[in-house]
Amino acid sequence: MKQRHLFRKHTILNLAPTLRSEGYQLEILDGATLALGRVNKFKFFTYFLLFTFLLSPVTASAADITQQLHRPLSSSSWRESRDEADSLVRIAEQQNASGYSEKTIDSCLQALDIYHSIGDIKAQGLTYDLLAKAYIQLGRFKEGEDALRRRLAIARDTKDFQAQIFALNNIASLLLQAGETVAAGKTVQEGLAIAQNIKSIEGEGLSLSNLGLVTARLGDYNKAIKLYETALTFRRQTGDTIGEANTLNNLGDAYLAAGNYQDTIGSYGAAMRVAKTTRDRSNQLRAIDGLVTAHSAVGRYERAFDLLAQRLTLAQELENLREELNSFESYAKLYEQLGNYPTARNFYERAIIVARTLEDNKQEVRLIDRLTQMLKR
Repeated sequence: MKQRHLFRKHTILNLAPTLRSEGYQLEILDGATLALGRVNKFKFFTYFLLFTFLLSPVTASAADITQQLHRPLSSSSWRESRDEADSLVRIAEQQNASGYSEKTIDSCLQALDIYHSIGDIKAQGLTYDLLAKAYIQLGRFKEGEDALRRRLAIARDTKDFQAQIFALNNIASLLLQAGETVAAGKTVQEGLAIAQNIKSIEGEGLSLSNLGLVTARLGDYNKAIKLYETALTFRRQTGDTIGEANTLNNLGDAYLAAGNYQDTIGSYGAAMRVAKTTRDRSNQLRAIDGLVTAHSAVGRYERAFDLLAQRLTLAQELENLREELNSFESYAKLYEQLGNYPTARNFYERAIIVARTLEDNKQEVRLIDRLTQMLKR
């Protein structure tokens, strides 16, 4: 049987709608989802959640945290085990793409058990990336943090400096979402120092973009904008279009927070064009969300509804139920904002049905509560 090497690319996380940070993508998208992707020359993929926990930096080695027992395996048994684990990860990626985070976790944990037993450290590290994303999407932040720190420990043990840069940025993104702005800044600076030492243009672009997020959180939007613009020069040097789109989205967030709607729309619009050209659906969805917010803020509701229609169509084409749920909820909020409660109710109910399909009880309860509060008006 031919051995397949599934993991040969670094990954970075993506969190989404309040303060968009970067990481493995945790190019965290502002305040809400974390999307995790695999990077091909730092190519990322996907977004929404709110972090309320405190993270404490922990130093550990891969050996300390995995505590595994290795049993001798024959060559054929090793290959069979490796193929089985690779297959589980492929299934996990498909489950994740469809929005099934719980099932993604189950598949990742099964794969990790096998990778542990055969001693494949590199595959473990990359599987922890996907596992972290799934945990964070479900709001299981402590478990997501643990997975990211395990990934960092493995990267340190194997002296994988690129992976260290991404892991540090991902952890910084979580710290930022948890309100630990100072700790997040120090963590990003550590990642930036490594990137500069090894002359990683990709790592510098990523770290500078996240440093912009930290600065924006501190309220210095002008400085944040300058950091984003510097980050863009690095990302464009390497042709990192996914990173470019993510930083453009971050730039849009900064302009939006500063009340500069013209540049907000310009930045999100540029991000959407880049993402659409490269079929970067995660950043495309994020840019649409930013544009909906910006256009709604200035009363351009017709344009906002047109963008939401594009969002829903894209989510359905991707067959991603979680993004379909997000689209229905966005429609509901906009109609609620306009005082059209019957139509808002219809979209909330559609979102609730999708949450049940996904077996996401937390989302279902939250949506039902929001609908109930609206109906009391």
